Amino acid sequence: MKDVAREAGVSISTVSNALNNVDVLLPETKDHVLRVAKKMNYIPNLNGKNLKSRATKVLGLFITSMQGPYYGTLTDSIYKECEKYGYELNVFITKNEQNALSNILGRRVDGAIISNEWITENHIDTFEQTDTPIVFLDREKASKTISSVVFDSYRGGQTVAKYLINQGHKRIAYIHGYPNLYDDVERFRGLSDTLKSAGIDFSEEHRLMGYFEEAASYSAVIAFLKSGKSLPDAFFAANDLSAIGCIKALKAEGLIVPDDVSVIGFDNIDLSEVFSPSLTTVNNPIARQGKLAVQRLLSIIQQEREGRVEKLEGNLIIRDSCNINKNVLI
Repeated sequence: MKDVAREAGVSISTVSNALNNVDVLLPETKDHVLRVAKKMNYIPNLNGKNLKSRATKVLGLFITSMQGPYYGTLTDSIYKECEKYGYELNVFITKNEQNALSNILGRRVDGAIISNEWITENHIDTFEQTDTPIVFLDREKASKTISSVVFDSYRGGQTVAKYLINQGHKRIAYIHGYPNLYDDVERFRGLSDTLKSAGIDFSEEHRLMGYFEEAASYSAVIAFLKSGKSLPDAFFAANDLSAIGCIKALKAEGLIVPDDVSVIGFDNIDLSEVFSPSLTTVNNPIARQGKLAVQRLLSIIQQEREGRVEKLEGNLIIRDSCNINKNVLI
Protein backbone atom coordinates (compact mmCIF):
# COMPACT_ATOMS: atom_id res chain seq x y z
CA MET A 1 0.00 0.00 0.00
CA LYS A 2 2.98 2.30 0.52
CA ASP A 3 3.86 1.88 -3.17
CA VAL A 4 0.29 2.65 -4.25
CA ALA A 5 0.15 5.69 -1.95
CA ARG A 6 3.43 7.03 -3.34
CA GLU A 7 2.32 6.55 -6.94
CA ALA A 8 -1.14 8.07 -6.31
CA GLY A 9 0.23 10.99 -4.26
CA VAL A 10 -1.97 10.26 -1.26
CA SER A 11 -1.59 8.90 2.26
CA ILE A 12 -1.50 5.20 3.16
CA SER A 13 -4.75 5.63 5.10
CA THR A 14 -6.41 7.04 1.97
CA VAL A 15 -5.28 3.98 0.01
CA SER A 16 -6.59 1.69 2.76
CA ASN A 17 -9.95 3.44 2.79
CA ALA A 18 -10.26 3.25 -0.99
CA LEU A 19 -9.34 -0.42 -1.19
CA ASN A 20 -11.63 -1.35 1.69
CA ASN A 21 -14.52 0.73 0.35
CA VAL A 22 -14.73 2.93 3.47
CA ASP A 23 -17.17 5.73 2.70
CA VAL A 24 -15.02 8.71 3.79
CA LEU A 25 -13.39 9.72 0.49
CA LEU A 26 -14.46 11.91 -2.37
CA PRO A 27 -15.55 9.68 -5.30
CA GLU A 28 -12.86 11.12 -7.56
CA THR A 29 -10.15 10.39 -4.95
CA LYS A 30 -11.35 6.82 -4.51
CA ASP A 31 -11.50 6.24 -8.28
CA HIS A 32 -7.98 7.67 -8.70
CA VAL A 33 -6.54 5.35 -6.04
CA LEU A 34 -8.28 2.29 -7.48
CA ARG A 35 -6.99 3.09 -10.99
CA VAL A 36 -3.43 3.38 -9.67
CA ALA A 37 -3.77 0.12 -7.69
CA LYS A 38 -5.06 -1.72 -10.76
CA LYS A 39 -2.27 -0.28 -12.91
CA MET A 40 0.31 -1.51 -10.39
CA ASN A 41 -1.28 -4.99 -10.16
CA TYR A 42 -1.86 -4.49 -6.44
CA ILE A 43 -2.99 -7.68 -4.72
CA PRO A 44 -3.74 -7.56 -0.96
CA ASN A 45 -1.73 -10.03 1.06
CA LEU A 46 -4.31 -11.36 3.51
CA ASN A 47 -1.78 -13.38 5.49
CA GLY A 48 0.40 -10.48 6.57
CA LYS A 49 3.38 -8.58 5.26
CA ASN A 50 5.92 -11.12 6.54
CA LEU A 51 4.40 -14.06 4.61
CA LYS A 52 7.13 -13.95 1.94
CA SER A 53 9.57 -15.37 4.45
CA ARG A 54 7.19 -18.05 5.67
CA ALA A 55 6.25 -21.18 3.69
CA THR A 56 2.60 -22.21 3.56
CA LYS A 57 3.52 -25.78 2.54
CA VAL A 58 0.64 -25.55 0.06
CA LEU A 59 0.80 -25.74 -3.73
CA GLY A 60 -1.98 -24.51 -5.99
CA LEU A 61 -3.37 -26.11 -9.15
CA PHE A 62 -5.19 -23.55 -11.29
CA ILE A 63 -7.42 -25.01 -13.99
CA THR A 64 -10.65 -24.02 -15.75
CA SER A 65 -12.44 -27.38 -15.67
CA MET A 66 -12.48 -30.81 -14.08
CA GLN A 67 -14.49 -32.33 -16.93
CA GLY A 68 -13.08 -35.45 -18.56
CA PRO A 69 -10.61 -38.17 -17.54
CA TYR A 70 -7.51 -36.04 -18.24
CA TYR A 71 -8.10 -33.73 -15.29
CA GLY A 72 -8.88 -36.57 -12.91
CA THR A 73 -5.65 -38.39 -13.75
CA LEU A 74 -3.63 -35.16 -13.66
CA THR A 75 -5.01 -33.95 -10.33
CA ASP A 76 -4.59 -37.34 -8.66
CA SER A 77 -0.97 -37.50 -9.81
CA ILE A 78 -0.23 -33.98 -8.55
CA TYR A 79 -1.89 -34.66 -5.21
CA LYS A 80 0.08 -37.86 -4.63
CA GLU A 81 3.38 -36.14 -5.45
CA CYS A 82 2.55 -33.22 -3.14
CA GLU A 83 1.78 -35.68 -0.34
CA LYS A 84 5.09 -37.42 -0.97
CA TYR A 85 6.98 -34.17 -0.29
CA GLY A 86 4.83 -33.04 2.65
CA TYR A 87 2.77 -30.44 0.80
CA GLU A 88 -0.96 -29.86 0.66
CA LEU A 89 -2.69 -29.25 -2.67
CA ASN A 90 -5.38 -26.63 -3.23
CA VAL A 91 -7.27 -26.95 -6.53
CA PHE A 92 -8.70 -23.72 -7.95
CA ILE A 93 -11.22 -24.18 -10.78
CA THR A 94 -11.77 -20.70 -12.17
CA LYS A 95 -12.08 -18.71 -15.38
CA ASN A 96 -11.66 -15.45 -13.45
CA GLU A 97 -8.04 -14.41 -13.73
CA GLN A 98 -8.35 -12.03 -10.77
CA ASN A 99 -9.37 -14.90 -8.50
CA ALA A 100 -6.33 -16.85 -9.67
CA LEU A 101 -3.99 -13.86 -9.32
CA SER A 102 -5.19 -12.99 -5.82
CA ASN A 103 -4.34 -16.48 -4.62
CA ILE A 104 -1.02 -16.70 -6.47
CA LEU A 105 0.35 -13.19 -5.93
CA GLY A 106 -1.27 -12.97 -2.50
CA ARG A 107 1.12 -15.77 -1.47
CA ARG A 108 -1.64 -18.07 -0.28
CA VAL A 109 0.30 -20.87 -1.96
CA ASP A 110 4.06 -21.39 -2.18
CA GLY A 111 3.84 -21.95 -5.92
CA ALA A 112 1.34 -22.60 -8.69
CA ILE A 113 0.80 -25.22 -11.37
CA ILE A 114 -1.27 -23.59 -14.11
CA SER A 115 -3.36 -24.81 -17.01
CA ASN A 116 -5.56 -21.76 -17.47
CA GLU A 117 -5.92 -19.94 -20.78
CA TRP A 118 -7.10 -16.77 -18.99
CA ILE A 119 -3.58 -16.13 -17.69
CA THR A 120 -2.03 -13.60 -20.09
CA GLU A 121 1.49 -12.47 -21.00
CA ASN A 122 1.02 -9.43 -18.76
CA HIS A 123 0.24 -11.73 -15.84
CA ILE A 124 3.34 -13.79 -16.62
CA ASP A 125 5.45 -10.61 -16.59
CA THR A 126 4.10 -9.91 -13.11
CA PHE A 127 4.98 -13.45 -11.98
CA GLU A 128 8.54 -12.91 -13.19
CA GLN A 129 8.85 -9.48 -11.56
CA THR A 130 7.67 -10.87 -8.23
CA ASP A 131 9.77 -14.09 -8.43
CA THR A 132 6.63 -16.21 -8.11
CA PRO A 133 7.29 -19.95 -8.61
CA ILE A 134 5.15 -21.20 -11.50
CA VAL A 135 4.91 -24.34 -13.64
CA PHE A 136 2.77 -24.11 -16.77
CA LEU A 137 1.07 -27.12 -18.34
CA ASP A 138 -0.44 -25.23 -21.27
CA ARG A 139 2.36 -23.13 -22.79
CA GLU A 140 6.13 -23.02 -23.22
CA LYS A 141 7.72 -20.58 -20.79
CA ALA A 142 11.03 -20.60 -18.96
CA SER A 143 12.74 -18.07 -16.70
CA LYS A 144 14.35 -17.95 -13.27
CA THR A 145 11.10 -18.89 -11.50
CA ILE A 146 8.93 -20.28 -14.32
CA SER A 147 8.98 -23.75 -15.87
CA SER A 148 6.77 -25.62 -18.31
CA VAL A 149 5.94 -29.33 -18.43
CA VAL A 150 3.97 -29.87 -21.64
CA PHE A 151 3.14 -32.64 -24.07
CA ASP A 152 4.92 -32.55 -27.41
CA SER A 153 1.57 -32.17 -29.11
CA TYR A 154 3.13 -30.98 -32.36
CA ARG A 155 5.03 -34.25 -32.72
CA GLY A 156 1.89 -36.12 -31.71
CA GLY A 157 0.00 -34.43 -34.53
CA GLN A 158 2.79 -35.35 -36.92
CA THR A 159 2.68 -38.98 -35.79
CA VAL A 160 -1.06 -39.22 -36.38
CA ALA A 161 -0.79 -37.57 -39.79
CA LYS A 162 2.03 -39.86 -40.94
CA TYR A 163 0.13 -42.93 -39.78
CA LEU A 164 -3.06 -41.93 -41.58
CA ILE A 165 -1.16 -41.04 -44.75
CA ASN A 166 0.63 -44.39 -44.65
CA GLN A 167 -2.76 -46.09 -44.45
CA GLY A 168 -3.77 -44.36 -47.67
CA HIS A 169 -5.91 -41.58 -46.16
CA LYS A 170 -5.73 -38.24 -47.95
CA ARG A 171 -8.92 -36.45 -46.91
CA ILE A 172 -8.45 -35.96 -43.17
CA ALA A 173 -10.82 -33.97 -40.94
CA TYR A 174 -9.78 -32.44 -37.61
CA ILE A 175 -12.06 -32.01 -34.57
CA HIS A 176 -10.70 -29.08 -32.57
CA GLY A 177 -10.72 -28.69 -28.80
CA TYR A 178 -10.83 -25.16 -27.38
CA PRO A 179 -9.72 -22.29 -29.66
CA ASN A 180 -6.18 -21.06 -28.98
CA LEU A 181 -5.43 -23.76 -26.40
CA TYR A 182 -1.79 -24.84 -26.62
CA ASP A 183 -2.29 -28.60 -27.07
CA ASP A 184 -5.03 -28.17 -29.65
CA VAL A 185 -3.06 -25.59 -31.64
CA GLU A 186 0.06 -27.77 -31.64
CA ARG A 187 -1.79 -30.98 -32.59
CA PHE A 188 -3.45 -29.29 -35.54
CA ARG A 189 -0.20 -27.61 -36.57
CA GLY A 190 1.59 -30.98 -36.56
CA LEU A 191 -1.18 -32.46 -38.68
CA SER A 192 -1.37 -29.63 -41.21
CA ASP A 193 2.41 -29.26 -41.59
CA THR A 194 2.79 -33.00 -42.23
CA LEU A 195 -0.02 -33.04 -44.79
CA LYS A 196 1.55 -30.07 -46.54
CA SER A 197 4.95 -31.78 -46.63
CA ALA A 198 3.28 -34.82 -48.23
CA GLY A 199 1.67 -32.63 -50.88
CA ILE A 200 -1.83 -33.14 -49.45
CA ASP A 201 -4.22 -30.20 -49.15
CA PHE A 202 -6.24 -29.79 -45.96
CA SER A 203 -9.79 -28.63 -46.68
CA GLU A 204 -11.15 -25.95 -44.33
CA GLU A 205 -14.58 -27.56 -44.56
CA HIS A 206 -13.07 -30.49 -42.67
CA ARG A 207 -12.43 -28.45 -39.50
CA LEU A 208 -14.99 -29.09 -36.76
CA MET A 209 -15.29 -27.76 -33.19
CA GLY A 210 -15.64 -30.40 -30.49
CA TYR A 211 -14.36 -28.51 -27.41
CA PHE A 212 -12.70 -31.68 -26.08
CA GLU A 213 -16.21 -32.97 -25.21
CA GLU A 214 -18.06 -36.09 -26.34
CA ALA A 215 -21.47 -34.41 -26.66
CA ALA A 216 -20.16 -31.36 -28.51
CA SER A 217 -18.17 -33.52 -30.91
CA TYR A 218 -21.18 -35.76 -31.52
CA SER A 219 -23.29 -32.72 -32.43
CA ALA A 220 -20.56 -31.25 -34.63
CA VAL A 221 -20.14 -34.48 -36.61
CA ILE A 222 -23.92 -34.96 -37.00
CA ALA A 223 -24.22 -31.40 -38.34
CA PHE A 224 -21.29 -31.99 -40.67
CA LEU A 225 -22.75 -35.22 -42.07
CA LYS A 226 -26.15 -33.61 -42.64
CA SER A 227 -24.56 -30.63 -44.41
CA GLY A 228 -23.80 -32.66 -47.52
CA LYS A 229 -20.10 -31.85 -47.41
CA SER A 230 -17.69 -34.47 -48.70
CA LEU A 231 -16.99 -37.30 -46.26
CA PRO A 232 -13.31 -37.46 -45.24
CA ASP A 233 -11.30 -40.68 -45.18
CA ALA A 234 -10.53 -40.14 -41.50
CA PHE A 235 -11.37 -37.97 -38.50
CA PHE A 236 -8.52 -36.93 -36.19
CA ALA A 237 -9.96 -35.73 -32.88
CA ALA A 238 -8.06 -33.50 -30.44
CA ASN A 239 -8.79 -35.94 -27.60
CA ASP A 240 -10.35 -39.34 -27.02
CA LEU A 241 -13.69 -38.04 -25.75
CA SER A 242 -14.12 -36.13 -29.01
CA ALA A 243 -13.16 -39.25 -30.98
CA ILE A 244 -15.76 -41.30 -29.10
CA GLY A 245 -18.42 -38.66 -29.76
CA CYS A 246 -17.40 -38.73 -33.42
CA ILE A 247 -17.76 -42.52 -33.68
CA LYS A 248 -21.19 -42.43 -32.03
CA ALA A 249 -22.32 -39.79 -34.53
CA LEU A 250 -21.02 -41.79 -37.48
CA LYS A 251 -22.83 -44.90 -36.22
CA ALA A 252 -26.04 -42.90 -35.74
CA GLU A 253 -25.89 -41.92 -39.41
CA GLY A 254 -25.38 -45.50 -40.54
CA LEU A 255 -21.64 -45.36 -41.16
CA ILE A 256 -19.29 -48.14 -40.06
CA VAL A 257 -15.99 -47.41 -38.33
CA PRO A 258 -13.43 -48.17 -39.67
CA ASP A 259 -14.88 -49.68 -42.88
CA ASP A 260 -16.41 -46.41 -44.10
CA VAL A 261 -14.24 -43.92 -42.26
CA SER A 262 -11.35 -44.09 -39.79
CA VAL A 263 -11.23 -42.26 -36.45
CA ILE A 264 -8.22 -41.55 -34.26
CA GLY A 265 -8.03 -39.82 -30.88
CA PHE A 266 -5.47 -38.45 -28.43
CA ASP A 267 -4.59 -39.16 -24.75
CA ASN A 268 -5.35 -42.91 -24.42
CA ILE A 269 -7.89 -42.62 -21.61
CA ASP A 270 -9.10 -45.89 -20.03
CA LEU A 271 -12.34 -45.86 -22.02
CA SER A 272 -10.50 -45.81 -25.35
CA GLU A 273 -9.48 -49.47 -25.02
CA VAL A 274 -12.87 -50.87 -24.06
CA PHE A 275 -14.97 -48.73 -26.40
CA SER A 276 -16.23 -50.44 -29.56
CA PRO A 277 -14.38 -50.24 -31.84
CA SER A 278 -11.35 -49.84 -29.61
CA LEU A 279 -9.78 -46.47 -30.27
CA THR A 280 -6.51 -45.85 -32.09
CA THR A 281 -4.95 -42.98 -30.17
CA VAL A 282 -1.79 -41.30 -28.89
CA ASN A 283 -0.77 -42.32 -25.38
CA ASN A 284 0.05 -39.16 -23.43
CA PRO A 285 1.94 -39.61 -20.12
CA ILE A 286 -0.63 -37.62 -18.11
CA ALA A 287 0.37 -38.95 -14.68
CA ARG A 288 4.02 -38.27 -15.43
CA GLN A 289 3.16 -34.69 -16.39
CA GLY A 290 1.57 -34.12 -12.98
CA LYS A 291 4.45 -35.73 -11.12
CA LEU A 292 7.10 -33.73 -12.97
CA ALA A 293 5.14 -30.50 -12.53
CA VAL A 294 5.35 -30.86 -8.75
CA GLN A 295 9.04 -31.78 -8.83
CA ARG A 296 9.94 -28.83 -11.07
CA LEU A 297 7.90 -26.43 -8.94
CA LEU A 298 9.56 -27.55 -5.72
CA SER A 299 13.01 -27.23 -7.29
CA ILE A 300 12.18 -23.57 -8.04
CA ILE A 301 10.71 -22.92 -4.57
CA GLN A 302 13.79 -24.43 -2.94
CA GLN A 303 16.05 -22.50 -5.34
CA GLU A 304 17.74 -25.67 -6.53
CA ARG A 305 17.19 -25.04 -10.24
CA GLU A 306 15.93 -22.30 -12.52
CA GLY A 307 12.96 -22.86 -14.78
CA ARG A 308 13.03 -24.72 -18.09
CA VAL A 309 10.72 -26.14 -20.74
CA GLU A 310 10.22 -29.89 -20.64
CA LYS A 311 8.32 -31.72 -23.41
CA LEU A 312 6.85 -35.17 -22.86
CA GLU A 313 6.45 -37.45 -25.85
CA GLY A 314 3.55 -39.80 -26.44
CA ASN A 315 3.37 -42.91 -28.59
CA LEU A 316 0.80 -44.18 -31.06
CA ILE A 317 -1.48 -46.96 -29.84
CA ILE A 318 -2.93 -48.83 -32.84
CA ARG A 319 -6.32 -50.44 -32.25
CA ASP A 320 -9.46 -51.02 -34.30
CA SER A 321 -10.87 -47.60 -35.21
CA CYS A 322 -8.56 -47.02 -38.18
CA ASN A 323 -8.72 -48.90 -41.46
CA ILE A 324 -5.32 -50.58 -41.80
CA ASN A 325 -3.63 -50.90 -45.17
CA LYS A 326 -1.67 -54.12 -44.70
CA ASN A 327 0.36 -53.42 -47.84
CA VAL A 328 1.97 -50.33 -46.33
CA LEU A 329 4.91 -50.45 -43.92
CA ILE A 330 4.44 -48.30 -40.79
